Amino acid sequence: MHVDQEQVQPLTEHIRELRNRILWIVLFFLITFIVSVIYAKDIFEWIRQDSMKGVQLHTFAPGQSLRVWMQIGFICSIVTTLPVILYHLWQFVRPGLRKSEQRAALVYIPVAILLFLGGLLFGYFVLFPYLIHFLQELNQQLGIPEVYGVYDYFSFMLNIILPLGFFFELPVITLFLTRIRLITPQFLGKIRRFAYLALVVVSAVITPPDVISCVIVTIPLILLYEISILLSYWLTKRMEREEQQIPLEEDGLEGE
Repeated sequence: MHVDQEQVQPLTEHIRELRNRILWIVLFFLITFIVSVIYAKDIFEWIRQDSMKGVQLHTFAPGQSLRVWMQIGFICSIVTTLPVILYHLWQFVRPGLRKSEQRAALVYIPVAILLFLGGLLFGYFVLFPYLIHFLQELNQQLGIPEVYGVYDYFSFMLNIILPLGFFFELPVITLFLTRIRLITPQFLGKIRRFAYLALVVVSAVITPPDVISCVIVTIPLILLYEISILLSYWLTKRMEREEQQIPLEEDGLEGE
């Protein structure tokens, strides 16, 4: 019975720690959401003068403007809360890592943030303008007047750029899964064809049904996958060298 209590206690402590970290993340998310909602009008005006310039926007329901307002607050709070999420994740797994692994995992946080922002910027400045231009030309060829609802237009933009932000996290996720030995570079190489097919399907889902836009999204995703394989291979070799050094250090201590 005493052994059972010793086994249960660490588990309850981990659950309590996880709950507390989730509560801190939720609290930070709510605070940043409130701040983002306060400045949502300024953010919307900046987007309107940039990517929505020259587009006539309308509202087709009383609550659409409020939805856009909430979407801006939600996206901004996600971006600002991401570093906090990664930090608490690192703190949660840190006790089970070696010193070298703790330092390596800490490096993942700024890299993950930069990749996420890179995906958002790629979607906003590269992919989204091309798609809008393509769809506007298609409407002109069909002789269809363009009347955009502000909520539909804004939601379409978010559906393009937000998934790219998460897809650009692929290298960091690969490094993390390699570090905890759930995947290997050999495994990633074996499933390469299936991964390519999945990336093509994802690209086709988040883009309009034309080949060029699908290719524009697929190429960087495939490059990220190949970079992930190279990073996984590099990390695996490094982990093997670290494992070889540990027995040597232990033998040196025993010799003393």
